[in-house]
Amino acid sequence: MQRHLDWLRQAENDLQWAEYSLKGEFYAQVCFICQQSAEKALKAYCFFKGFDTVRTHSLYRIIKELKENGQLETCARELDIYYISARYPDAFPDGAPFEILTAAQAERALHSAGIIFRLINDRIVTGKDVQQ
Repeated sequence: MQRHLDWLRQAENDLQWAEYSLKGEFYAQVCFICQQSAEKALKAYCFFKGFDTVRTHSLYRIIKELKENGQLETCARELDIYYISARYPDAFPDGAPFEILTAAQAERALHSAGIIFRLINDRIVTGKDVQQ
């Protein structure tokens, strides 16, 4: 069974949702769903490579398990900060995430998630396991 493709398709759909949400100025939500999209793409790649399970939400930890670096690691580091902070008011000293996270942050998150998705999609589709 090719469950990794289900994960990859969901990652793509989440990325589309983030793009739509950016237009609606839902910046905190964009940041979070970009982290989620990247997580699903990376988990798709793990399953493609034969992993049985992946028990973390940290993109950085997944990257390290995959023995990756470069662009994937850079993007993972940026997106990991949004797993909690984009959703919970107690992640900041004051204010709710939607009041704090900016359009620029959402755009960078979308850019990073897009890079992760494209790199992973290319590897899975072509079957070439090339580090970037």
